[in-house]
Amino acid sequence: MPFLAPMYGGGALLIREVTRRTGHGWTTIIVLGLAYGLLEAGLIDQSLFNPSFEGLEFQSAAPISALGLSAYNALAFIVGHSVWSIGVPIAIVETLVPARRTTPWLGMVGLLVTGVLYLLGSVLMFLDIRKEEQFLASTPQLIGAAVVAVALIGIAFAVGKQPRLEIDRQTPKPWLVGTLSFVISGLFFGANESWMGVAFKLLLLTLMTALVRQWSRRQGWGATHRLALAGGALLTYAWGGFILTRLLGRTESIHLIGNVIFASGAIMLLIIAARKTCNAYPKKGLEELP
Repeated sequence: MPFLAPMYGGGALLIREVTRRTGHGWTTIIVLGLAYGLLEAGLIDQSLFNPSFEGLEFQSAAPISALGLSAYNALAFIVGHSVWSIGVPIAIVETLVPARRTTPWLGMVGLLVTGVLYLLGSVLMFLDIRKEEQFLASTPQLIGAAVVAVALIGIAFAVGKQPRLEIDRQTPKPWLVGTLSFVISGLFFGANESWMGVAFKLLLLTLMTALVRQWSRRQGWGATHRLALAGGALLTYAWGGFILTRLLGRTESIHLIGNVIFASGAIMLLIIAARKTCNAYPKKGLEELP
């Protein structure tokens, strides 16, 4: 679908630009990513509420009948978009341009064009899914999703500028950060589709959030750690694509080839980003950058 690029890429770029222009940081990016995920799954493709999205049973795992959704899928969709659609690409691309990591990349015209492309991609996605699925969420569901998304946007800017108190403790090695990111994101991705799975996902989120908050406040935390954190999560999606394709029964060669291409691309991107980091700052990585 050609409109996926402006919707996903445009959304990530808009979130990054607004965050950097207003002087906010990663808390804002992640919470805005949650709002993005809710808007996409709740209003645009409406997979959050569609009981048979793409012919699959979408509300049997940890169902909340009163809301007409699956708690498991709600968590997977919303957090998944925040981390993998927004956080991971922003972190990796910012590593490629260390001197401009925290500065805006677009002028007002570029920002406007990006916004229009995002809206256009979203509308085309909605129309295509609406035609294909013949499904429209109820008015209370749509209003509820919109209200929560707006609330998340407000929270993102309310908490994103809190002062960060540094901790005088040793920062973990980047390889350890990357390994834990890979393991925890993999466990999150593969959690059982049940209420136990929901509880397990929440436990993993709590653990990872606590770890990153602690690590990022230590004096040695820098770009090599951010790249490792994003890279571990990216590699989870690289192998997860093979598993998901198999579970969906798509065994044709073209699907395997596609998975290999995208996984190889992810690995190459991480190699390029790592080399960029090492070449720019061979002794300390990018820890000296803000």
